[in-house]
Amino acid sequence: MALLEELTDSDLLGLVNASVDSLDDKDSVAVAQAASAGIARLEAVRFRALAQLNRHRGGAGSVVQEVALELSLVDNHAGSMVAAAEALTTRLPRTLALMDRGKLGGFGAMKVVAATAWLSEENARAADAVLEDRLPGRNADQIRKAANHAAISVDRDGADRRARRHREGRRLTLRQGEAGVASIEVEDGPVEKVTAAYRRIDREARALRKSGETRTLDQLRADIALDLLLSGQGGGSERTEVFLYMDLFTYLGLNNDPAELAGHGHIPAGLARQIATGPDAVLRRIITDPLSGQVLDVGRDRYRPTAGLGEFVRVRDRECRRPGCHRPAQACDLDHVVPWQFGGHTAADELVDLCRRDHRLKDEPGWVYQLAPDGTLTITTPTGHSYDSTPPPLHEPRTQSPLADEPPPF
Repeated sequence: MALLEELTDSDLLGLVNASVDSLDDKDSVAVAQAASAGIARLEAVRFRALAQLNRHRGGAGSVVQEVALELSLVDNHAGSMVAAAEALTTRLPRTLALMDRGKLGGFGAMKVVAATAWLSEENARAADAVLEDRLPGRNADQIRKAANHAAISVDRDGADRRARRHREGRRLTLRQGEAGVASIEVEDGPVEKVTAAYRRIDREARALRKSGETRTLDQLRADIALDLLLSGQGGGSERTEVFLYMDLFTYLGLNNDPAELAGHGHIPAGLARQIATGPDAVLRRIITDPLSGQVLDVGRDRYRPTAGLGEFVRVRDRECRRPGCHRPAQACDLDHVVPWQFGGHTAADELVDLCRRDHRLKDEPGWVYQLAPDGTLTITTPTGHSYDSTPPPLHEPRTQSPLADEPPPF
């Protein structure tokens, strides 16, 4: 079969491999990108072949076992592959077309499949259309967040029901390991509580490291979590901030736009209102530009200018500004794009949030960071490739209030 011969042409691949040794840095990156695009196209072929096999067998359960054997996969992964193949060839044709063009890999495509699996076929196609221009050039975590947001947006009522159902399934599990270890996990816990708990543990672990503790951060986080569970230290009196970004009109119930929980991603409007109206919630007025959705001002009663500036930058950025890094801004370093010693200024248009790892990366030879007046950070790598990072708007650009068509309240 001609197709099979093309896909298994080892002579052609050998010629390509032989020439790789002569590449410089820039060409090495270019070849790696081209290879990734080629792999994506081949993965699209594989998904179509698996879907065709599944159709020939009428969706029989034995298809998963056959695929597992032929592709040397465990059953669970084989099942995911077959399900993804069916979804991509029926419900998500535009996502599959991105793979055909080498703009989306199989791993990213499966993130889209998982995020839209609960949607009806009509709504899945609507989400697929929304995502067509939002997936190229994104990593798997960015794809997951974009797909989740699209799914919530096309079926907001269904998203609320799904969130309630999942939160009702919270549970604590214990898994025994080997060599004297075991694992304990809170599964499907309320995201705001799990996030707050992790941030409290992480903060205490980092404080101990700074005081000279020799245990690693991972060891400290595990030890602190177990100590808190066993002794109840703190008595639950300590509060940890969790940042929820929600449009005022969503908060008031005038629309159902998805909200965003820093470090997690988008959540349905109903769940966001539930969190925001809880007994421990603290609301903060944030003024945005209606045409761009970007932060213009963070409301506060009184503050020291330095503290207020740092707070503004963190609320604006929301996460580490390196594209693809989702560490919450509140756990990042506030950094000058132009180093202080080279004339940088401590101002909102010269400060960005970078996690400790990316803060250090910025100082590596060949990395160039530039911040535009609109907040767009451009990062240029040592091989000359540039990547842009813009703080996501707090809401979609709008030209009028949702209340514009409402009669006056008198």
